[in-house]
Amino acid sequence: MINFFKNKVVAVTGGSDGIGKALVEKLIFEGAFVSTCGRNHDKLLSLEKHIQSVNLFVFNADVSIKEDCKDFIHHTINKFGKIDILINNAGISMRSMLIDCDIDVIKKLMDINFLGAVYCTKYALKSIMQNKGSIVGISSIAGYRGLPGRSGYSASKFALNGWLESIRTELSPLDVNVMWVCPGFTKSNIRNAALNENAVAQGESPLNENSLMSAEECASRILIAIQKKKRTLVLTFQGKETIWLNKFFPRLTDILIRKFFFKNGILIK
Repeated sequence: MINFFKNKVVAVTGGSDGIGKALVEKLIFEGAFVSTCGRNHDKLLSLEKHIQSVNLFVFNADVSIKEDCKDFIHHTINKFGKIDILINNAGISMRSMLIDCDIDVIKKLMDINFLGAVYCTKYALKSIMQNKGSIVGISSIAGYRGLPGRSGYSASKFALNGWLESIRTELSPLDVNVMWVCPGFTKSNIRNAALNENAVAQGESPLNENSLMSAEECASRILIAIQKKKRTLVLTFQGKETIWLNKFFPRLTDILIRKFFFKNGILIK
């Protein structure tokens, strides 16, 4: 990655936690100008104090709000003059069976995970096109295979993948690369922040986070893939295995997925 990101302007949504934060730190180290946004003002201030670089610009924004996205992109271009790379990282998950779930939970996931990427990309698109840059979406294996208890999350990621594939085809003659990333189970705050049936953050993870790929390693692999202009990036063997099984043995995958996510007939949250 030597010099590839140097002096490039990279906008990263959801950069105050997890993979987003790791991306911001690594990009600053690589010499990029980085703009990031998040809903939590205190976390953004903490990130700013931690990095202490004139190359970093932080902006308080909720990507589910169109005007916030417009302002984030507008202020980024005003600050740095352009955008070369947009990484749509902001996202949220859920833990609830459909029968128990308030419909607003699913709407909120679509607003953040899908429409947030649409808004930011739309407003940044002209600058990215001018600079023959890259658009990246942080998706999920749930965008290839629907997961129980995560129906709204899966729906939002399926939408994201299909939309990114569409615009990749539109933009390919213009030398703009579009890539989507499926991190698999990676250490991040997404499981703790996952919404329950009442749209309240769960506050805990059902997994042993210490056994998962670190956000830093995930970020490094994403940046290498951006440099190589990859189409897709699936980061874990488990993720690749799930996609392959679901393609060729969907009924078997149904059984295995249910076994993984349920214990004694009860959803593991």
